[in-house]
Amino acid sequence: MLDVTDHSEQIVWENLDEDDLVEYAKTDADAFGEIYQRYVKRIYNYVYYRTGDQNDAEDLTARVFQRALSHIGRYENRGLPFSAWLYRIAHNLVVNWHRDRGRRSLIGLDDVVLSSLKSDAPEAVTERREEAELLLQAVRTLPEERQQLLYLKFIERLSNAEIGEIMGRSEGAIKSLYHRTLIALRRRITKMQQR
Repeated sequence: MLDVTDHSEQIVWENLDEDDLVEYAKTDADAFGEIYQRYVKRIYNYVYYRTGDQNDAEDLTARVFQRALSHIGRYENRGLPFSAWLYRIAHNLVVNWHRDRGRRSLIGLDDVVLSSLKSDAPEAVTERREEAELLLQAVRTLPEERQQLLYLKFIERLSNAEIGEIMGRSEGAIKSLYHRTLIALRRRITKMQQR
């Protein structure tokens, strides 16, 4: 463990691993600035996905980091990446945002999926685009919690343990929810294809 009270040497924050950086950030604003730089884009994308509004996503992302800064002194490493703690803060703020506004979240996955299509033969691009749109339509019919699970699993590529920390569930509960979500998604896609 590093001695975080001695700042006599110039520290290159970018070179520190996450655990050491978090320890420094408890007493050093520059270290917290590096945390912000490392995670702001990911947290913003997550919040934007959950709110569907750029202005609200910017505001909530700022609030995530304000809250993290004010509580970082109490942060305890529980064997999960620090980002799981940030996502948990973001999750709680977004839940409160939805409760205050009384509306459901919008999925911003359109751009993510459609932008990943490569320029192949026009018919192949059209077919993949139609498949992507069908998938997005099916995902939109899922409850918000299951949409969030899919986002964290496939867009953020988080582990079940990290997702469990964010969603306030055990790793086993996330595995079970993931399995049920995929079954429900498959049924919905099949039903939509039969129309």
